[in-house]
Amino acid sequence: MNRDQAKGTMKDVAGKIQRKAGEITGSTSQQIKGGAKQVAGKVQKAVGNVRDDADKRREEDKRRDEPR
Repeated sequence: MNRDQAKGTMKDVAGKIQRKAGEITGSTSQQIKGGAKQVAGKVQKAVGNVRDDADKRREEDKRRDEPR
């Protein structure tokens, strides 16, 4: 797991908590902020997933190109 995946997951969880707290207290603004934080977390995690896949492919290519 790379840094973007970890931070994205943390933002997603924090957003869920904030959104739920907004629902409980009846604060629409907190619900919206929590939802926005969730979306930002999901996007950051997706970026991390793409980066992780690219790193894995680079490593595979590097191993494939090594002389035997």
